[in-house]
Amino acid sequence: MTDDTGPADDGLADARSRAREVRALYEQLEGRLLGRTWALPELALGFPHDAAYVGRLVLAAERPWDIDGDTDAELRHKLAECLWWLFVLADRLDVDLPEAYGATMERIGGGLRRAVAEGAG
Repeated sequence: MTDDTGPADDGLADARSRAREVRALYEQLEGRLLGRTWALPELALGFPHDAAYVGRLVLAAERPWDIDGDTDAELRHKLAECLWWLFVLADRLDVDLPEAYGATMERIGGGLRRAVAEGAG
């Protein structure tokens, strides 16, 4: 996977670099504690665990679910952590996430722009 991205992807490319740095630190700890790094299926299970907790935090922010602590701080943390998981998984699956994101948003945006324009007439 390359780091070649356009100007619009610079923020995602920077986030990917930071995610890689943090993952490398986790890998050092995993090697020391487990004698190996997490396999792809283990990584894949980490993401939905945190994503599900985001759902609970959204409920807490809207008040039907109560949690201990600062809901807003926890929500910021878990959303950022979910983004980190996406970069980690994309790296392991050899997906250039900044490029994929840009292409996907362009495709979706183009379709929506056409649909809005058709409805405007």
